[in-house]
Amino acid sequence: MQSPHTDTITETIVVPLFETVIYPKSRAKFRVDDTVGERLLAEMRTAGSADAIGLTVQSDIDPSEISVDTLYRCGNLLKIARVQPTDDGYLVFAEAETRVRAATLTEKEGLIYAVCEPVPDVGDLDAETHTAILADVKEVVREISGNFQGSEQFTRPIEKMGSVDQIMGFVMPFMPIGVAEKQGLLEIASVRNRYVAFLEILTALKEGLEVRVEVARKVSDKVSKANREAMLREQLKVIQEELNGADGSDGEEGYRERIERSTMPDEVRKKALSELKKLETGGSQHHESQGIRNYLDLLLDLPWTVGETKSIDIEEARRVLESNHNGLEKVKERIVQHLAVMKLKEEKQGSILLFAGPPGTGKTSLGKSIADALGREYVRISLGGVRDEAEIRGHRRTYVGALPGRIVQGMKRAGAKNPVFILDEIDKLAVSYSGDPASALLEVLDPEQNNTFTDHYLEVPYDLSDVLFIATANSLATIPAPLLDRLELIEISGYTQNEKFAIAQDHLIPKVLKEHGLDAEKLAVEDEALMTIVERYTREAGVRALTKQIARIARFVSAKVVSGKVDLPYVVTAEMLPEILGRETNRQEVARRENVPGVVTGLAWTPVGGDILFIEGTFMPGRGKLTLTGQLGDVMKESAQISLSLIRSRLAQTAEPFDFIASDIHIHVPAGATPKDGPSAGVTLFTALASLITGKAVDPKLAMTGEVTLSGAVLPVGGIKEKILAAHRAGIRKVILPKENERDLTDVPEDVRCDLTFVPVETVEEVLKEALGIDLPGTVVTYAKNRCVPAHDL
Repeated sequence: MQSPHTDTITETIVVPLFETVIYPKSRAKFRVDDTVGERLLAEMRTAGSADAIGLTVQSDIDPSEISVDTLYRCGNLLKIARVQPTDDGYLVFAEAETRVRAATLTEKEGLIYAVCEPVPDVGDLDAETHTAILADVKEVVREISGNFQGSEQFTRPIEKMGSVDQIMGFVMPFMPIGVAEKQGLLEIASVRNRYVAFLEILTALKEGLEVRVEVARKVSDKVSKANREAMLREQLKVIQEELNGADGSDGEEGYRERIERSTMPDEVRKKALSELKKLETGGSQHHESQGIRNYLDLLLDLPWTVGETKSIDIEEARRVLESNHNGLEKVKERIVQHLAVMKLKEEKQGSILLFAGPPGTGKTSLGKSIADALGREYVRISLGGVRDEAEIRGHRRTYVGALPGRIVQGMKRAGAKNPVFILDEIDKLAVSYSGDPASALLEVLDPEQNNTFTDHYLEVPYDLSDVLFIATANSLATIPAPLLDRLELIEISGYTQNEKFAIAQDHLIPKVLKEHGLDAEKLAVEDEALMTIVERYTREAGVRALTKQIARIARFVSAKVVSGKVDLPYVVTAEMLPEILGRETNRQEVARRENVPGVVTGLAWTPVGGDILFIEGTFMPGRGKLTLTGQLGDVMKESAQISLSLIRSRLAQTAEPFDFIASDIHIHVPAGATPKDGPSAGVTLFTALASLITGKAVDPKLAMTGEVTLSGAVLPVGGIKEKILAAHRAGIRKVILPKENERDLTDVPEDVRCDLTFVPVETVEEVLKEALGIDLPGTVVTYAKNRCVPAHDL
């Protein structure tokens, strides 16, 4: 190659330098790969010396990706002094002679060669200025090194150097700046400008170190050196003070930014920032730090505003309810009416719904269907057995292990401000020394108050007015009157047998088949078998027991299918049920073929639907005593006393008077092990006594219900639908009921009404006329006989 002082240097091997910039008139050592190292070593052995061009590789370039385009063009002509093999390549010791620029770069056999030209310095610096800059550089280096212990070994060689270039080459490899900035310093042709830029880099480093030292000094006056984490926190605090918060960082996982970005009201945001300040002051080691973090997380996770909601589609809601639920026509219509009111009021909640009825009647699933119809989030909490007020209102944060109440937790889980919120089993709340949770619900369920509901843990008001609350209960007796007064009651009485049959076909069987890995191609249940299950293997108002019986069939068939010994589909018939389900578990009372005097069929309401019962009477010589058996309650006992007084007053003047003084009367209501009470048996008890005393038998196909008064009036009673359905199941053909209950027949399915004759009565004289054919003198007899009464005529 030619002398460095000539205009052009012949083609020379290029040494790629990673994260390193070498400056002229300096010594350097660097690593190269095997290919470059072996070539340099071969030249050293052949010629006794070797030259190379040192070009820096641009930042973030992998060694396997090196090409002519990844190299800076300005570098140094290197005089190779020694090449030492190592485990991962070669270590090269070299001296930079002069600055050069690569005119051309070519790749040959895995190596890069360059044809370079010298880049001489622009000598625009006199000796006096050079001396001044050299003195300033040494002074800045001394100030920087003064911040570090043991820096004398580093500064001692610098004191002996007489050139800024020498100091530059010695110091720059240790400077905490990027490769591009170091390369830029190398490429400055003006000596004055290059020296000034080097001095500016040193000065900036000195000022940065001074800031750090000042921060450390302030921190050391406040905290113990042993607590490293606390020191770092105070350092950050001082830095923020020095910068006047220019970076906007809160130092606590972005809490401040999240709070400012959230949609929480100003009052809540003020509270959140106050808690954040406590967290920043106390730090992560403070005993309250985790509690504050949990509190801030809750505030940030709670929905504070209502997002974009779709308008209530009444027809869509009606379609969803019809597809998900068989029967319950009045209930579904009442729900649709409620949704219509919400639509007119722009979806603002007005009243709280309460679905009350026996277990398994679909109360909770109705709430889920409402959520689907509205397109809202669905959240459910169970209140059964809750006896602590804190379960509703939350614990105060001063307690260890404090948590928000179930209402706030449910809102967090919903993630929406206007979900459909199901309060399940609200009738099973309990009272204990921990408070009355039912009273705590008053604020939640009162539309006039729940826009400022305050949870003890939350400590700030939370608006619940956009939530559609739906409560469920099995009984109203245990719900406190103030709470019940705030609820819009929708009673669910239960399903008829036909409705259960339809529910099983449309919903239960597909659901059970899916849960047991079956489908319609593997299992089929005949309609007769399904109706037999409804009638003889279940006795409930809902359909849970029916679901269990269908599941038993599915398990039985699953075993058959797995064994591979049956033809598919496996069809279950009514004759196969005893083998699958065992003996019939439901003993249905049916109308007797004939009655003896003193036996009358009554109608009763039970939590699992209606039923018929037989009231039996007999008399014997005695002293006028009335005996009642069958676990009768106080109300039924009083009805029996009233009936006896009515009989004595109404039949005292009959042709064959009965000696009440010399006779004891015994009335029994089977089954004796089942408790019974209520006013509905008044008419039945009166008729049984009248039949016993007159010796006339009552038609076994006739059943009755109604309350009687001492004046002989027949008063209305409840549960008419369930009682009529029970009469229909038992084979009854005629029903005596109070005149005022005639309007309740609209609730009875039309197919059931068509099979029965209804006799509405207002007085006991009418009852005697219809049941026993006794026409008492002086009474006005009214007789109503309706067959297949259309709904619009009732």
